[in-house]
Amino acid sequence: MQTKTALIILLFFLGVIHHISAGNDGEALLFGIVKHKNDPLPVTAVYVQGTNTGTSTNAEGKFWLYLKPGEYTIVFQTLGFESQRINVKLARNESKEVSVLLNELTLTMDPVTVSGSRIGLLRYLPGSVHKVDGKDQNIRLAVSNADAYRHVPGIHVPDEDPAGLRTNVGIRGLDPDRSRNQLVMEDGVPVALNPYGEPELYYSPAIERMSGVEILKGNGQILFGPQTIGGVINYLTAEPPAQAEGLISLRGAPGGFFTGRLHFGNTHGNTGYTFDYLRKQADQLGPLKFRLNDLNGKIRLKSGMRSVITLKMSVYDEASNATYVGLTQPMFDAGGNDYTVIAPNDRLDIRRYALSLQHMQQLTDQISLRQTAYAYTTVRNWRRQDFTYNSNASGLTGVVWGDPNQPEGAIYMRNSTGNRNRAFEVAGYENRLTAHYELAGLGHQLDAGFRIHTEKAQEQRINGRLAEARSGDLRDDELRRGQAASLFAQQKTRIGQKLSLTYGLRGEAIEYQRTILRVAGKDTLVSGNTQTYALIPGAGVNYNISNELGLFAGIHKGFAPPRIKDAISNSGEDVQLDAELSRNLELGIRYENQRLLANLTAYLMNFSNQVIPVSESSGGQGAGLINGGQTTHKGVEMAMVLKSGKIGQWDVRNGLSGAVMQSQFSDNRYVIQKIRKNAPYDTVWVNVKGNHTPYSPNLVAAAWAEVTHSNGLSAGLSWQFTGRQFTDLLNTGNVQEVIAEAKANPDYKYISATSSGRIGEIPAYQTLNMNLGYEIQKYGLSFHLQARNLLNERYIVTRRPQGIRVGMHRFITAGLEWKF
Repeated sequence: MQTKTALIILLFFLGVIHHISAGNDGEALLFGIVKHKNDPLPVTAVYVQGTNTGTSTNAEGKFWLYLKPGEYTIVFQTLGFESQRINVKLARNESKEVSVLLNELTLTMDPVTVSGSRIGLLRYLPGSVHKVDGKDQNIRLAVSNADAYRHVPGIHVPDEDPAGLRTNVGIRGLDPDRSRNQLVMEDGVPVALNPYGEPELYYSPAIERMSGVEILKGNGQILFGPQTIGGVINYLTAEPPAQAEGLISLRGAPGGFFTGRLHFGNTHGNTGYTFDYLRKQADQLGPLKFRLNDLNGKIRLKSGMRSVITLKMSVYDEASNATYVGLTQPMFDAGGNDYTVIAPNDRLDIRRYALSLQHMQQLTDQISLRQTAYAYTTVRNWRRQDFTYNSNASGLTGVVWGDPNQPEGAIYMRNSTGNRNRAFEVAGYENRLTAHYELAGLGHQLDAGFRIHTEKAQEQRINGRLAEARSGDLRDDELRRGQAASLFAQQKTRIGQKLSLTYGLRGEAIEYQRTILRVAGKDTLVSGNTQTYALIPGAGVNYNISNELGLFAGIHKGFAPPRIKDAISNSGEDVQLDAELSRNLELGIRYENQRLLANLTAYLMNFSNQVIPVSESSGGQGAGLINGGQTTHKGVEMAMVLKSGKIGQWDVRNGLSGAVMQSQFSDNRYVIQKIRKNAPYDTVWVNVKGNHTPYSPNLVAAAWAEVTHSNGLSAGLSWQFTGRQFTDLLNTGNVQEVIAEAKANPDYKYISATSSGRIGEIPAYQTLNMNLGYEIQKYGLSFHLQARNLLNERYIVTRRPQGIRVGMHRFITAGLEWKF
């Protein structure tokens, strides 16, 4: 059924392309480009004054307008910039080229856009924001999605697998588990399994096909939601080009690693399209074996003088041996086990279909409307072999990994499986209005709109009676539904030429239902529901000292709704799991000129309740989330980029970024800790106030340099550092030292640390990467060679889901790219 659906979508997409309009005939052609400074301005309306004749610019800022011979006044207009008019006289069969520069308005639109284009300038946003361009080597040569964030300050992205198929993003010390604290979008559309009820990122948009990534951390988050805690991550895909162009990219490495991409786009008359196919696979990328197919298409129709309709479709299919079980501490200490495939029968299958339709229209010179309808389905079936740390457990296969002489130092494989099968459906509609107006002698910009959203999840747990079984006894079966409605409004007000204020409010109303059909192998019919409401205010100020230098400050409420499964118990009761709430403050300074970009930001996030994951995916022994109480996250971020410099015939670009962070429990919170007091084990309650929150490194930093010669030769070197971090609430330190001390003094010692590998300190680590390239511009060919972890450092990148994951050893890839 899923294969037929994918075929129908593909045939529909190809059929639309086949019937594309051949263009507009005319006796004279006016063409050219619209820019702001050196940057092209996409989606700019270009029309004849007083008529309905016009067009709009493409992603490169270019336009073509066919007209009858005569004299015309041509208007160029887009939100965030001053309109401009030019007079032209066209003769029969004449082709005239013009270049138009638009000046920015003091108030502009937010930089995170759903059209894939950057409208507005970052320095007018009262909050920190970063954009990674698709031309950056971290995207072009990415092996993992984590590569895209390598130079963004304040972001921690531990790779659960070397290919980054499950991207775990932590912003400003927040737990990166499944990126649930961030709102992740692609072209403005959410991508999580269920954005409200289960925001985990088991599917991640492939970074190789992106034209850029935007990361917004400040109070501008209230325009998006529902999560407004850590930040907004928006992946941008390519817009249709003005003329036919394509790309073929091939890349390989030892272990059967291969990435191949075919991209093509064109515009015929008022209709443009892009087609993108990505194939990615490996037989042994560390312990990972996978096959991935990612098919995407986009059609953009200029439906009017100032109106654009975009249809986007995608099919994603993945099969991998992804697993939860990792190395025990003895396995890691012994070395040589870093890429052991402990559960070779584990298999994860993901199939995703997505469709979105967007209409953008400039209603008047001051008002624009953006409407987006979206729908997607995700099926995630995961077969995982059962295992235990108990040598006396039943159903053992006889396969043992690790050291049985250490406490929980050995993994005993069981002859059974737990198939975690889930299916998700999501649909929604969003309407956004942006208006510029004058009131009381002040300039204003209003962004307002609403969203309606529905989502559904079906989850089954099927226990197999063999290690490779994909079917068996249905243990658990349930349905979860969520409906949400959002209202949001944000206004920017200019006071004088340098000062602007931003203030807004978002409202969220969410209703959840959970129906349990079977639990623990017994049929039942239990149903429950709960509601969550929230008002999310935000305000900020921006003061531009000069055209290059500006100050900003902002405050907003952080909010994330509870997961459905955790908010409603197995008995159908509302367990009153609180929403995740915080008060977020920022203060920063930005500087930008033609050669240098620099920013420095201090932040403070006070959580009245931070929800702590205790599920298996987060390394816990249970399931779901719990109320974690009050925590405080504070730190300083900085980034500096030298855009361009010259050393002889070499163009030089380099930069430095980093963040010093402190994330702690700020109020009394007691957790149970086991102690050894003779035998058996006893427990005590320990106050973790002042302890670091899990997976929050105290320092992240990066530095890089890139050089390009006029003959096409290029080279780059980058360094990345991740500071020490703890993995549990008790902040268990060096595992070997704790266990050794317990052995030496068995009468009364803490045994919070075991040899399972799940908890304990993750020491600081650093990596060095290098790339070499050569481009033959005449033929559109380029060759590249990249070495990740050049010095072959061995380090622990994470201790979850269930055991140690070792960072990728030295990994060298080679590839070529042909642009045509």
